[in-house]
Amino acid sequence: MFKNPLSDLPREVNVLVGASFFVAVGFGIVVPAIPVFASSFGVSHAAVGLIISAFAVTRFASGLFSGKLVDRFGERSVFASGVLIVSISVLLAGLAQNYEQLLFFRAAGGLGSSMFSVAAGSVILRSVDDSKRAHAQSVYNGAFLLGAVAGPAMGGALTTISPRAPFFVYSFTLLISGTIAFFFFTSSHLQARNKESNHVEITRLRDALAIKPYRYALIISFVASWILFGLRSSILPLFVTEELGSTAAVVGFGFTLSAIFQGALLLKAGRLSDNRGRRYAAIIGSSTVLIGVLVMVLTTNIWMYLLSMSVLGIGGAFLGTTPASIVGDVIKGKGGQVIALFQMAGDAGMMVGPIVVGFISDHYGYRSSFTVSGVVFAIALILAIKLPETRKSHLG
Repeated sequence: MFKNPLSDLPREVNVLVGASFFVAVGFGIVVPAIPVFASSFGVSHAAVGLIISAFAVTRFASGLFSGKLVDRFGERSVFASGVLIVSISVLLAGLAQNYEQLLFFRAAGGLGSSMFSVAAGSVILRSVDDSKRAHAQSVYNGAFLLGAVAGPAMGGALTTISPRAPFFVYSFTLLISGTIAFFFFTSSHLQARNKESNHVEITRLRDALAIKPYRYALIISFVASWILFGLRSSILPLFVTEELGSTAAVVGFGFTLSAIFQGALLLKAGRLSDNRGRRYAAIIGSSTVLIGVLVMVLTTNIWMYLLSMSVLGIGGAFLGTTPASIVGDVIKGKGGQVIALFQMAGDAGMMVGPIVVGFISDHYGYRSSFTVSGVVFAIALILAIKLPETRKSHLG
């Protein structure tokens, strides 16, 4: 019998899942349009890439600032304000009359993205106790995954009408998300600090960095993002089309297959992390992803490529929930900057990974870059094996 995965979660998480779904759908809609719209200004491929990188760099650079805002003004205000900033920046980007304006408005949106993502992470990690924390994280990730899968198809259709149209639709979906958060995040612990709440404990960044599981979670998040986002989105499509002699359609099918496996196992992975512990789930996720990378190294045909993507999707279901749950376990009270640094670690993996693997593939070939990535990711498995359990003890 089907059980609603939201039924045993707090109201705040249910609201967040609904708000985040609209963010994910809109983001998926605008992703295919960004390169097309940027190219319409007659710029180079490198300039098109800069449009995408500028958003990521601004998001990364403003992470700790966003965490401080969450601690001071509460998740409700920061989430709604961050979504509003992105909504306005996306609208202005859609109205851009030249490349420079588009670049500026996309970069500005990175600040808003940082604000609402840190606030969202704080809502999940603070509103749920450790017996359901990974489950809540998996439901949240599932909403994002569902929205991200649904969005690109609509975005592609809208782009055929006008490359500006997806920006306007995304701006509207963001307004819906921000409105939901502002009016339904009513719990007192998500509001701004006041005289009565000044006694609320705050986990400082330096205190969190002194905790071994938190440091391990940062590293695991970094190398997981290197593989699951950086490597897959950079040279892997080129490997399939150039080395294997296949088509872009096969590349897309592999990504879809990976998303299907990840989505199908997200809830099970979250419940397993809650029931059996973070270390147990981290070992499963890390070892599975490492196997997927090894299959990628040995890939000689499209069937091995599809197998590799399926295995990576399975491992991604575990690594998409467990490291974040570890962070939630170690936080006492508010910890906006602690959550922000964790998200920045993942963002750093997405930025550093493509550069490193791209350099290696240019000089030594695709398989060498896959091999180096596998060696780097082995660090995650080693740390998972050595990880002290945080599920019940909250570190003592």
